[in-house]
This record gives sequence, C-alpha cells and structure tokens, in this order.
Amino acid sequence: MKLAQIEIPVTNPLLDDYRNQKSSILSFFHYPNRSESFSKRLEDLQNHPIRRERLVAIIRDFMEPLEISDKAEKHLQELEDNAVVIVGGQQSGLLTGPLYSVHKAISVILLAKEQRENLGIPVVPVFWIAGEDHDIDEINHTFTAVNGRLVKHIYGERSKSKKMASTTRLDVEMTRELINETFKQYGETVYTEKLLTNIDSILQKSTTYTDFFVQLMNWLFKEEGLLFIDAANPKLREYEAPYFEQLIQHSETIANVVTIREADLAELGYGTPIGATKEAANLFYVRDGERFLLERHDGKFINHMANVQFSKSEMLTLAKENPTCLSNNVVTRPLMQDMVFPVLAFVGGPGELAYWSTLKDAFETLNMKVPVFVPRMNITIVDRQVQSILDELQISVADALAGKTTVLKTSYEEKVYDTDAKKVIEKTKQLLQSQYEGLQEHLRNHNIHLEKLVDKNLSFHEAQLDFIMRKIEQEILLKHDVELRKYRIIEDRILPGGGLQERTFNPFQFMNEYGEDLVKEILSLPFAINGKHNAIFL
Repeated sequence: MKLAQIEIPVTNPLLDDYRNQKSSILSFFHYPNRSESFSKRLEDLQNHPIRRERLVAIIRDFMEPLEISDKAEKHLQELEDNAVVIVGGQQSGLLTGPLYSVHKAISVILLAKEQRENLGIPVVPVFWIAGEDHDIDEINHTFTAVNGRLVKHIYGERSKSKKMASTTRLDVEMTRELINETFKQYGETVYTEKLLTNIDSILQKSTTYTDFFVQLMNWLFKEEGLLFIDAANPKLREYEAPYFEQLIQHSETIANVVTIREADLAELGYGTPIGATKEAANLFYVRDGERFLLERHDGKFINHMANVQFSKSEMLTLAKENPTCLSNNVVTRPLMQDMVFPVLAFVGGPGELAYWSTLKDAFETLNMKVPVFVPRMNITIVDRQVQSILDELQISVADALAGKTTVLKTSYEEKVYDTDAKKVIEKTKQLLQSQYEGLQEHLRNHNIHLEKLVDKNLSFHEAQLDFIMRKIEQEILLKHDVELRKYRIIEDRILPGGGLQERTFNPFQFMNEYGEDLVKEILSLPFAINGKHNAIFL
C-alpha cells in the first residue's frame, strides 16, 4: 500500500477560496486555516467553561456497550483533566454510509495527533454522530457499481415520518438481507465470510440506525481511541439543558445575524446553503422520536404540523425540565458542539463549510468564536486491477479523477465506429425521403388524400433503418468490449456515477477484497492534511 498526494480541480468555489485563504471568505471566520491558528484558538479556550467530569461520564456511559479500548480510556481521562478536542461528525449511514464518513474519522484522528505533537498538550479525537437527523432516506441505502451503472440497495420503504435515526428501529432480517445482497455484488473472497460474520454479530446487538453505525465505526477505529457521542443521547440532552436555554434566549438575534451573513455569502456568489429566515427558531421540537421544526411568530415558537406552540417562557421551562424534547438544526448544532466541548478545530466537508460560513455572528452572540475549520481529507482508493489498467492505458489517477477516462473511452468508440455503415444508412434514408416525396406529389395530383398514411409508412421505414444502425453499433461495441470494459472499470471504481468514489461506496467494498485491517493500514500512511487529494494504491 502506498500514498500519493495529487492535485485535482476543485469544483466547489467556496472550498477552493477557503483553502487558498481568499480574504473575502476568511472574513466569515475567526481563525484562518493556518498552523498558527491552533495555538491562538488554544489560548481563547482557556476561558471556555466545560463541565468535564459530567461530560466524560456521559461519553463513557454511551460508549460502554462498545468495549472501550485502552486508548479511548486514556482519551477520556485526558478530556476529564485538560484536553481539547478535534470534532467531526456524520449521519448514521448503513454500513457506515459513504466512505467520506470514514475519511472524516481518519481526518479527525490524524489532526488530533498532529496538534497533540505541535501544541504539546492532550488533543482528543471526537466523532459527533448526528443521530437526531430525521431524513432517513439519506441514510437507508448503499451502492455498488455494475458495468457503468450504479445499483442502489435500499433498506425498507421510503420513510413517511420524521423520526430521528437514533429512534428509528432496524429490522435485523431485512438489514441482513440488504447486506448479503450488497456483498453478492462485491463477489466472494477469502475475507467475505469473516466480514459478514462480524457485521452480523454487530447487527444482532443493534436496534437502531445509530446503534449499528456507531458499533461498526468503533470496530474500525477502536484502537485509535476515537470517542463517540450521539447528539440524540438523552443524557447528553440533559447535560445541554443550560445551553438550550441560551439558544432560546438568543433565538431572535441568532436568526437575524445568520440571515444577514447568508445574504453576504450569496452576494459573493457562494449561494444560500441554509435558506435562513428571520422567523427561524433553529430548533426542533421532538415528540415520540419525531422532529418538528419550530418557527417564531408573534412571540410564540410554533409548528403547525405538530399542532404545538410555546411561549418563550414555556420553551425555557422545556429546556430546563425536559431538554430531551428539543433538538438542534444546522445552525445551532455547531453552537451546541462548542458549548459542550472544548473544540480546538472542527473537521467538515464542503457542505458543512458552507453553512459554518454563516455562523460567525451567531457564535459571537453567545460570546464564543468559530473554532478552526479544517476541510476533511479527500481519499480515493485505487485497487490493483484499476492500477494495472491505468498503467496499461497510460492514464494517471489525477486524469481519471478529472474525467479524462470518459473522454478517452468516447474517442475509442469513435475510432472503431463503422462510419461507412452510417453513411450508407443515411443515404438510404435520403433516397426514401425523396421517393416518398414523389409519391406524395403523385397522390395529390390525382386527388388521393393519404398524406398521413404515407408519412406514417415513411417513419416506419426510417425507424427500421435506425434500429439496424443501433444493432450495428452494438455488434461493434461487443466486438471491442474487452478494451471498452477497461475504461468502464476505471469509471466504475474511480468516478462511480460520475462522482467521487467516497460519496458512493462504503468501506466494506474494499475490505472485502483486502481484509478487515484495511482502515488500520490506511491510518499508518504518511498523510499530510494540506488540501491535496489522497490516492491510496492497494
């Protein structure tokens, strides 16, 4: 296994400008993404109050069923003492969800190690599971790629309610069926049976999406001491009670400043990632595990679908006495993370960067600063078959990631295309059209009105000629299928569905081929968190 860091075009202008430290976007943050920002952030955290002992007890309680490793226990003890944290997070996807969930965890772990060494203090990696998210249709599936076509493997039916991932139950048999169907697409290897046995053992101990997700992630990262916490955990919600009170007290101001900041962002051409409004409460009301977004109208916090409305004082009472019925949205989640943890840096993707760009004034409203925002690492895994084909066709990984494979495949198809056959068929169609025009004129001269029938007959013959041409094309492509399949394999593995691999596949596709220690081996590579794309050759 080896690592190559490569430059590829960045298609997200906000991310590109942030990485290049363009002043227009850096004005939306308190700290630029530079090495000296971490020591400055550390100084600012000295006055940041954290109830460490209780927080660690909550994390330990949540992780107890996961078999806490020695390193995780060490990190818990450090957090209880004086450690700061690197935080990243993701929704509770099936089979960990897309690979970028794993890449986020890797980024968090490596950045924590790097800053522990640079700053000379304990820096602990934390993975914040967005178990309160309720869009189950975003997490209830995984993909495989077959002959240039993505196959979507979906658990159950489309979700009709807005239940949180942490309260949405998984049926063991249905989930097992989805996993087996997915692994069949991977193909059986010497590692398949053991992987399926381990996954099934974890599945049988899981009752919800979040249970299954966190146990799989802990299996992959246990030895790194990655700490996990679920945003929907009832004990964490109780711990957050005074922070919910602050969010309610400042709800109007937060909505106003975020709306203004987002308008500034849009004016610079970066869009409106949140769709902020001044009426937003930026909090959900939770009832029976289902979330309802609240808005503010005439001094009330309202959701018509749930038929609920609360005064500000009633909301404050809820926060104090029943905080489990409150939940954060994309605006208040970063604020809550910063109140809960001593966050040195947050690791996120392009989407998170976009909405964090709107939050500077919201953080200031609560007398806080936006932590250092570090874009997660992008990783593409290049298996041996793909590497061999790339070498044979003399295509670099950078070129493949930039879409050059599709261009070369099209060029090859044009090269083998039977242009003579196409010319003959086109000439035949022109002759037909000429003959039919003569027929139409003859019929009109003899006052015979069959124009529609003649046109229909001509269309039938043209369709038959088109059918013959398609069959010729199919035969040609079949004749050259061995060569064309090489291009398809690169497309399927490197840019499945035209997008980055990490947005489509889960890690088990590669673990099935290279073993369950794959993530551990990846973590041993000499990464540098520098914005370059990481190609890992297996």
